[in-house]
Amino acid sequence: MKRLTACFLLVTGAALAAEPADFAAALAQGKFSVNARLRSESVAQTGLRDAQALTLRTRLGFAPAAFRGWKFLLEAENIVAADGDRYSQAGLNAGGAGRAVVADPEITEINQAFVGYTSGQTTFTLGRQRLVLDNARFVGDVGWRQNMQTFDAVVVQDKSLDQTTLTYAWLDRINRVFGDHHAQGYWKSNSHLFNASYAGLPAGTLTGYAYLLDFRKPAYAANSNATYGVSFAGATKLSDTLKFTYRAEAAIQSDYGSSLLNYRTGYLGLEAGLAAKQGSLTLGHEVLGSDNNVGFKTPLATLHAFNGWADLFLATPAAGLRDTYVKATAALPANFALTAFYHWYETDATGVDLGDEFNVMLVRKFGKYVTGTVKYADFRRDSLAMPDVKKIWVQVEFVY
Repeated sequence: MKRLTACFLLVTGAALAAEPADFAAALAQGKFSVNARLRSESVAQTGLRDAQALTLRTRLGFAPAAFRGWKFLLEAENIVAADGDRYSQAGLNAGGAGRAVVADPEITEINQAFVGYTSGQTTFTLGRQRLVLDNARFVGDVGWRQNMQTFDAVVVQDKSLDQTTLTYAWLDRINRVFGDHHAQGYWKSNSHLFNASYAGLPAGTLTGYAYLLDFRKPAYAANSNATYGVSFAGATKLSDTLKFTYRAEAAIQSDYGSSLLNYRTGYLGLEAGLAAKQGSLTLGHEVLGSDNNVGFKTPLATLHAFNGWADLFLATPAAGLRDTYVKATAALPANFALTAFYHWYETDATGVDLGDEFNVMLVRKFGKYVTGTVKYADFRRDSLAMPDVKKIWVQVEFVY
């Protein structure tokens, strides 16, 4: 008992000794972060000239040591291209006219800058910050793009209740992937996000949410909406080596705030699969509905992660979208990780076949700090309203 008490006092004393006495000490004990991502993205798309983007994204950050419940982060970002006119930077560069879009513009900006304070189980964060809720279907950081999406926001998160996470966020400005020089590069906002999740159920996690999005300017006000939903996700053990996985989500959405639209429609997402140590197989079906010729909207989502990596459905078609897909993952020899999808798309309101898409990605870590990725997307149209699209990515990322 004496030994345990002595160990406890030793550990506690070391922890207290490590706590900075003031902000100057916190600065002295702070840490720098570096993230560098070199990427080649090639795009072949019907009706456009091919695009070839070789870009380098560099982020440099500094965070003082946490003290007395306070935390800070300042992070700057720069994106450069070997030849910026070999692709369309979402219309920002005249030299890229007529080429396919790669939404990685050349920019330098403050990516994150926030102050946070934690009291007990409650954390308050004010400033420009990354925000991801649930699986990022409705609120995410668009982390695949070189310039990720951030939010000028106040975020409050509380974990005082057992296995419960409550999140509220007020969004003042959405810093989108296109950068400040683009007409759609940032959105002024008066939006409120409410999210509550409970992980104490035997079979999984239950989440409820209300996202009240109000965007202030006419150029993007039509994206304002109110979405209310619920999801349940979990896994059940079938044997020592196999699990049955599942997810179900439903939501309703209508016009809200500055929107001049008049619609009310729904969302449904269903997944079921088998998962083992060496891989998984999942069948999914997602429906984004339509009403009054307006498709269900997800303007703050990490869109690249859903409805195919060719990025043809970043905005839901006016007639809605049904996406039926199969997903497979596998742990391969030599520490390679494989992820593959096959999607079948059709409109929700009219049942028109839009096309199908094959996605595959190989990822391998090299040591502690470097990750290599090769990724491919191939969309083949069934409707002349859609283009054929092929995309290939090769990238190396260093994170410290």
